[in-house]
Amino acid sequence: MNKESSKISVQREFAAALNLVWEAWTNPEILDQWWAPKPFRNKTKVMEFKPGGMWLYGMISPQEEIFWCKSEFENIEHQNSFSYTDNFCDENGEVKEKFPNSLWTNVFVDNATSCTVNITIQFENLDSLERIIEMGFKEGFSMAMENLDQLLENNSIR
Repeated sequence: MNKESSKISVQREFAAALNLVWEAWTNPEILDQWWAPKPFRNKTKVMEFKPGGMWLYGMISPQEEIFWCKSEFENIEHQNSFSYTDNFCDENGEVKEKFPNSLWTNVFVDNATSCTVNITIQFENLDSLERIIEMGFKEGFSMAMENLDQLLENNSIR
């Protein structure tokens, strides 16, 4: 976490080929299997993986409460990188409050027998960054990354 630039940087290496890791990050059927931290589950309502498209999804609590999010894709370079703006929203994708509005940039690096994903999350200001950390982002995102590790480990992506 860099408070001066209001940015979070994550580097994660996965024990799988680039094409499988890319598929896990861009295919809604696979995303729904790992994106939400347990005991939550994820459900995609809309996925248009293209510049100008969006991913509208809900994270569903054990009590069936749904927290809706919308990712609006900006740049996509197949099996190299993609970026998107992320917001909380309602079930129709309507952003009521731009908190915590963030710009995600994911860069995929092929390491022959593994794939590294470099994730940069840029917030509008330090307050937004600190608020998302207080909401449990670090713990939740770490759990999601572990979910993806397990999915790849079990060869569940083909």
